Amino acid sequence: MNSDSDLQIAGDLLEVPHLLQAPREHPVTVAEFAGLARSLAADRAQWEHLVRYDATSRWYHRLQVGPGYEVWLLSWVPGQGSGLHDHGRSSGVLTVLEGALTERTRRGVRSLRSGTQRVFAPGYAHEVVNDALEPAVSLHVYHPGLTEMTMLPHDRGAAGTVPLPAACAARGA
Repeated sequence: MNSDSDLQIAGDLLEVPHLLQAPREHPVTVAEFAGLARSLAADRAQWEHLVRYDATSRWYHRLQVGPGYEVWLLSWVPGQGSGLHDHGRSSGVLTVLEGALTERTRRGVRSLRSGTQRVFAPGYAHEVVNDALEPAVSLHVYHPGLTEMTMLPHDRGAAGTVPLPAACAARGA
């Protein structure tokens, strides 16, 4: 009989050095970037006091920078959205910290509740909107750091690439 319950590990697994990896100072894999986002989300003391809400535009704050990546904190009051866009050559992890956001893609609509994570590859196009009646807060990890985003018209017409200065990079979510 062959099942998962038949698997047994003999001896001390910690004595098998090739199975162990030294912890990295900075993430390099998709799983590690998602783990970084989960870790930061769980550490409310690191970000909660920074959050501001702006009725005229989405508020954003660069929370962390590492070799080849950036972490941004964004707030969204009801009705605020990003517009349909991609993230240029950056991939990313979007994590909802508080409230709820709606993600719209050409394939459909997805509700993102607190704790939800979305991992996306370069070229992934979406629009993120706060359709709820309460403010929302999200965390965004970009690798490499966000330097441009392509704004896409909703009618699927021609796209325009918008270079972003580093201080404004997170406006596109």
